[in-house]
Amino acid sequence: MHGARLAIGTLTVFRVQVDRVDRRAAGQAMLLAPAVGVLLAAPASLPLVVPGLQPLPAAVLAVGVLAVLTRGLHLDGLADLADGLGSGKPADRALDIMRKSDIGPFGVMALVLTLLIQVSALSALAAAADPVSWHGGPIRLPGALSAPYALVTACVAGRLALTWACRAGVPAARPEGLGAMVAGTVRPAAAWLATLAALVGTFVLGLAATAFALRPSALRPPDSADSANSASAQYFLGGGHLLDAGPASPLGELPPALVLPLSLLAGLGAAALLLARARRRLGGITGDVLGALVETATAATLVTCAFLA
Repeated sequence: MHGARLAIGTLTVFRVQVDRVDRRAAGQAMLLAPAVGVLLAAPASLPLVVPGLQPLPAAVLAVGVLAVLTRGLHLDGLADLADGLGSGKPADRALDIMRKSDIGPFGVMALVLTLLIQVSALSALAAAADPVSWHGGPIRLPGALSAPYALVTACVAGRLALTWACRAGVPAARPEGLGAMVAGTVRPAAAWLATLAALVGTFVLGLAATAFALRPSALRPPDSADSANSASAQYFLGGGHLLDAGPASPLGELPPALVLPLSLLAGLGAAALLLARARRRLGGITGDVLGALVETATAATLVTCAFLA
């Protein structure tokens, strides 16, 4: 219970009473971090299912809500790490740069590009999952994945990256701070179990996405005329063949039950590459490194969902 409270208090804006803060509780918190991702994704997904709201503003609002619910700490860490790594200075000088409250050019570029990637990928998913019009009738593109399910997977992947970054064997870059508190607190076996649970969870989530697509049109009552047009529009005139918009993915039409777990693994892979870079340059993890891992894994997961769906 101490670990759950610490995870929520550290990773979200929600106020909880934290009675114990030590390395044991920190390890439990980092192990439970993926579950906090689900807690964050639920309210952040609401703009994506608002009837009448276009995909782009819905995606912007969803990413904005996510930033508010995390107090922008992960984005701040991303900017600080980009400034530190981009400076080209030795580890001690780079860590000093990361401590400063201002944001340099590398941080600005990292923030802008990462947010653009997240918004554009989420917008593409929202647009593809909602029916398009053809001769007056709505047609859903084959292979389209509802954006809320992708956002849940991305939030879980971002926090699962924390679990792996805090596993035993990964040192802290400083003797103080959040990185020193959580570094090495998660056993590798526990990290593997958390990953297995996340993969199973996203597989089940993919089955749910197939059974019930969370999209704005699903919340609107169907129009009888549109329903009739939709049925007739699925055939070419005189041909009797199903109208095919073509595969949405270069790999063909993958079911969401495969898209979501694969995307989660892709997000973890991107975070692992960044973690390896941070360890080489800084000597270990800091709170800023952890925040950057969250945003990187989230962005990579969303892009992969948009690519595969």
